[in-house]
Amino acid sequence: MPDGIWRVGDRIIHAGKPEWGAGEVRAAEHGLIDGRTGQRLTVRFDRAGVKTIATQYATVRAADPSARPDEPEAEVEAVLDTAELRGRLVSLPEEATDPFRTRRARLQTTLALYRFSGSGASLLDWAAVVSGLRDPLSRFNRAELEQFFQRFRTNLDGHLKRLLFELKKDDPRAARELAPTAPPAAQQMLKRLDAGR
Repeated sequence: MPDGIWRVGDRIIHAGKPEWGAGEVRAAEHGLIDGRTGQRLTVRFDRAGVKTIATQYATVRAADPSARPDEPEAEVEAVLDTAELRGRLVSLPEEATDPFRTRRARLQTTLALYRFSGSGASLLDWAAVVSGLRDPLSRFNRAELEQFFQRFRTNLDGHLKRLLFELKKDDPRAARELAPTAPPAAQQMLKRLDAGR
């Protein structure tokens, strides 16, 4: 929505939780939270169920209008073959590598990717986010996803190391400033890379 006003029936994505998938707004109330105007939305997400979010704190954007919650991921399945999906699973998202974004912004995105782990529900959340599949187990078994995750993590670690080297010249404080809000696995990796220098 250009005006930022969401209505019942709108399809949205929570930018901070892409693993939830798209969701349909079930209720929308206007109001103040902590002195800020916005909306309190009750949303049924494809992968996370019903959640209540406040637009004062959550970054919400419109979902792809062609994606329907009651249709299986036919659009992704029809467009992407297995080889393309495998490539997506081991590659880093464009937000982490785009040279037109600032290095600090790329670092922030890169650190956020460490929120995923290679086991349990987190593995499935990761696979859904990077592949675009609503149910990654519909195309790959768990053992395959675990292997893809290990390759992804190796690529992520290498990317972080290169990015920190580049930032050392431009913005040497960036890693120290972003580390406290990074996931624990990212903080551990930053310490490991700092100790290795």
